[in-house]
Amino acid sequence: MNPFLFNVAYKMAMRRTLKKGPLKLDNVNFQKEEKIIEISLKYFFKNLLLVLIGIFAYAFGLKGFLLPNAFVDGGATGISLLISIKTGWSLALLILIIHIPFFLLGFTQVNKGFVIKSIFAVLGLAIVVYFIDFPLITSDKLLVAVFGGFFLGLGSGFAIRGGAVIDGTELLAIYTGKKLGFTIGDMIAFINLIIFIFAAYYLSIEQALYSILAYLAASKAADFIIQGVDEYTGVYIISDFSDEIRLMITNQMGRGVTILSGKRGFTKNGEVPESIDVIYTVITRLEISKMNAEIAKIDSNAFITMMTINDTKGGMIKKRKI
Repeated sequence: MNPFLFNVAYKMAMRRTLKKGPLKLDNVNFQKEEKIIEISLKYFFKNLLLVLIGIFAYAFGLKGFLLPNAFVDGGATGISLLISIKTGWSLALLILIIHIPFFLLGFTQVNKGFVIKSIFAVLGLAIVVYFIDFPLITSDKLLVAVFGGFFLGLGSGFAIRGGAVIDGTELLAIYTGKKLGFTIGDMIAFINLIIFIFAAYYLSIEQALYSILAYLAASKAADFIIQGVDEYTGVYIISDFSDEIRLMITNQMGRGVTILSGKRGFTKNGEVPESIDVIYTVITRLEISKMNAEIAKIDSNAFITMMTINDTKGGMIKKRKI
């Protein structure tokens, strides 16, 4: 650990342990407190760095591509862009004002710590947008839509990895989704549709179409940052040759497995369900084809189900680098 962080963790652990009284001031409790603080500091600075990267990437997409070319985005930032383009008001000020009702709503619907971090992220974005002048990169509409959207998605993705959001529309989507029974994704799409309709009316249909393209590019870039190219997939395998498949996964593919005890559901009348081992493992999307081929070599009749996993931690999983 960094010496500075170690000293901070040591002092905080000493203070926390002393507050619990003299009976708690022993080596075991102190080391436990120190470990907790060390992990908390590590994640705090890691998340802070991710959010800062997200803020600068998002601001670069706004001022280097979208705003100079009168393009808008979805969400609260898109509303701010549209008003700024039509009125000439400060984009930074509009970002702060437009987000106020979203965050007030968020305090009643989601984790307060998440909302507080998101407030600081939006405040940081407004400061960067106001004080830093990014150069105009291009005026080609297609390039603006693709690369402007890419940097917005990059910024949004890094902020989410850091435990915050730069755009507050998700908070409104959570609230309205609960009230109306729609998914968060459906509500975000509906809100953005309204924004782009206004963009088509107040700007032009062409500008609105290019803005939709920028929004789609941002969505894909954010998904890439959040999930990565090595998107994880959970795999359940049921086979009469479970032991051979287990050895193949651990020895050939270098993956960890968990053996679950199960029973066959289909039986004849009066028969006791037969016990069977169910293999569970986690692989990347790029390894699916290889695993299917190797399983088919062992048991072509094996029953396999797969599901997408957003992220993993621990075990025999290749560590994803951010």
